[in-house]
Amino acid sequence: LDHQVQQRPGLHRSGRLLQAFSSPDSYGLVLLLILVTYALSASITAAWAVSLVLFVQIATIWVTLQASQAHRHLQRVTGAILVVTAIVAILNLFISRETAGGVMAVISGLLYVVAPVIIVRRLVLRRTVDTQTLLGAIAAYLMVGMGFAFAYQALGAWQAGPFFGSQGEGPFPQYLFFSFTTLTTTGYGNLVPDANPGQTLAVLEMLIGQLFLVTAVARVVSAWQPAPGRGRSPTEPDSN
Repeated sequence: LDHQVQQRPGLHRSGRLLQAFSSPDSYGLVLLLILVTYALSASITAAWAVSLVLFVQIATIWVTLQASQAHRHLQRVTGAILVVTAIVAILNLFISRETAGGVMAVISGLLYVVAPVIIVRRLVLRRTVDTQTLLGAIAAYLMVGMGFAFAYQALGAWQAGPFFGSQGEGPFPQYLFFSFTTLTTTGYGNLVPDANPGQTLAVLEMLIGQLFLVTAVARVVSAWQPAPGRGRSPTEPDSN
C-alpha cells in the first residue's frame, strides 16, 4: 500500500487538499462558506434570502472560531452573540424589508469585523506557514471585503440620501461589486459614494486592502511551503 502511495503522490496531495477544505477545523471550510455567502448575496434578492445569508454567516463565524482555536471564553461570548443573531434572522422573516435591511447589514458587518481579527490573531501565533496559514490569510482578506460591503449597505439604509448618489441605492450585489473593486483598488469608477461617511469608509478599505496584501498575504505566500508527501523526494538519494 505504501508503495502504491509512493507511486501515486498526486492522490496523496489530493487527499490533503480535500481534507483542507472539508475538515471542521480547517480554514478551507471557512473559505468555502465565504464563497457561499457571496454567491447567495449576489444572486438571491428575495426578502427571506437575507435571513439565509445571515445563517450562513453564523456558520462561517462558528467554523472560524473552531479553526482559529479561539479561547473558550471568547467562544462563549461569540456563541451568545450568534444565538441573538439567529433570533434576529428569524424575526427578519416577519418584519418589513425596509426595517430589516439596515439592521441585518449592521449585524452582518459586525460579524465580518470580528472574524478577520480572530483569524489574523491565530495566524500570527502559528509557528509554521503551511496550507492552513495560506487559506486563513485568503479567508481573512475576503472577509474584509464582505464586511465593508455590508457596512456600505448599512450606510445606504440609514443615511438621508442614496449611498451612490444619482446611481441610487441599488441592490446588494452592487455593494459587493463596489467593495471588492475598492479593496483591490481596481477603481472602475462606475459606482462612487456620494458623500461622507461613505467616502471616508472607502478610503479606509483601500488602505486596509493594500496593506493586507503587501504585508500579511505576500509574506504568507513567500514563506509557504507545501507539506512534504509520504513518497520519497525526487532529490533523496537511493539507499541502494
